[in-house]
Amino acid sequence: MIEIKSEREIALIEESGRVVRLVLEEIKKAARPGATTESLNKRVEELIKDFKARPAFKGYRGFPKSICTSINEQVVHGIPGKRTLEPGDILSIDVGVVKNGYFADAAITIEIGDSVSGKAKALIKATRESLEAGIKEAVEGNRLFDISHAVQKYVETRGYSIVRDFVGHGIGKKMHEDPEIPNFGKPGTGARLKKGMVLAIEPMVNEGGYEIEILEDKWTAVTRDRSLSAHFEHTICVTSGAPKILT
Repeated sequence: MIEIKSEREIALIEESGRVVRLVLEEIKKAARPGATTESLNKRVEELIKDFKARPAFKGYRGFPKSICTSINEQVVHGIPGKRTLEPGDILSIDVGVVKNGYFADAAITIEIGDSVSGKAKALIKATRESLEAGIKEAVEGNRLFDISHAVQKYVETRGYSIVRDFVGHGIGKKMHEDPEIPNFGKPGTGARLKKGMVLAIEPMVNEGGYEIEILEDKWTAVTRDRSLSAHFEHTICVTSGAPKILT
């Protein structure tokens, strides 16, 4: 069942979203060549604690860290560790926070150093803009798969593929609530969108094919053809007018 959030609940989710946004802004500055993904994880833990919140990912279904750091061909759920960021890498950072009992979730993909290829930059741009295209469809009265179709159309008309094994989701008192939000689908279908729905929309876009596989750590998803992948996410609220971004 899709929950309709009250104004109070939306305000609390937005407070968690503010923490997510500020954390991502700080980590963008720290994600430089030579930094390890574990150093980014530790910095996030410090920041979230300073904001009197807690990381939503740590311990969730056994995930061992507080953020996901996915590099190059890694799609999502990369586990921070000893790996060092190299010039030319692209890095997806996914952050979830819970504060006052409410969750928010967002992700960005960034360039590491000054030598990122033009193809990688184009992939990042298209993924970010596909999220924007999806958010525009999160309007009261539309259907859920209007969001999905907008993302898919934007991605595929630019020659990329959309990951099908992972989806966006509702969010609020739990990190993952109904509904699931695929990044592909038939427009005009799915649940009717209503004011007060809070959704985490998150396209994952591959330079090559959409197929993925999971590494031996049982978390890190990579492109099967080892092509580059990018990921963007916002937590948003359906209103009586334009969607409101809470992260």
